[in-house]
Amino acid sequence: MKMMIASDIHGSIGACRRIIEKFDETGADKLLLLGDLLYHGPRNDLPEDYSPKEVIALLNSRKTDILAVRGNCDTEVDQMVLEFPIMAEYIYIMSGDKAIFATHGHHMNPEDPPPFLPEGAIMITGHTHIACDEDRGSFRYMNPGSPSIPKGGTKASYILIENGKAELFDL
Repeated sequence: MKMMIASDIHGSIGACRRIIEKFDETGADKLLLLGDLLYHGPRNDLPEDYSPKEVIALLNSRKTDILAVRGNCDTEVDQMVLEFPIMAEYIYIMSGDKAIFATHGHHMNPEDPPPFLPEGAIMITGHTHIACDEDRGSFRYMNPGSPSIPKGGTKASYILIENGKAELFDL
């Protein structure tokens, strides 16, 4: 299975459209969203094309393609309008022989990884809005950044995973 991973849309309809277009272009089977889908939160500026209602409609139209975890800006009210589950703290999947642990990153992160993370796993978080791909010794850490509010000089990006191989790409 080929999976595309993105995070931190924060209600930007332009960013959401770019993610869906890239998802279709890559031919991925599933889109894993790492939280903070609809709202921008108190520490972020409002995205230029902020339109949570349009984001809701677009994501709901692709609900069978989407897996998601909860971000720190996601609430039970968001779950009431989104037609796919968003309240899980993390997702743990296998891709080929590689364990993939994905979460938003505000609770578990590369400085505080889960105790059950196996040697050689890939840990993927969002939250920081900083795209990265680095070797952490016992695991690989990746972050797709944010398509709407990238930080730390990084570009809007996403991750593709297929058969245990993960790559970070500019959106």
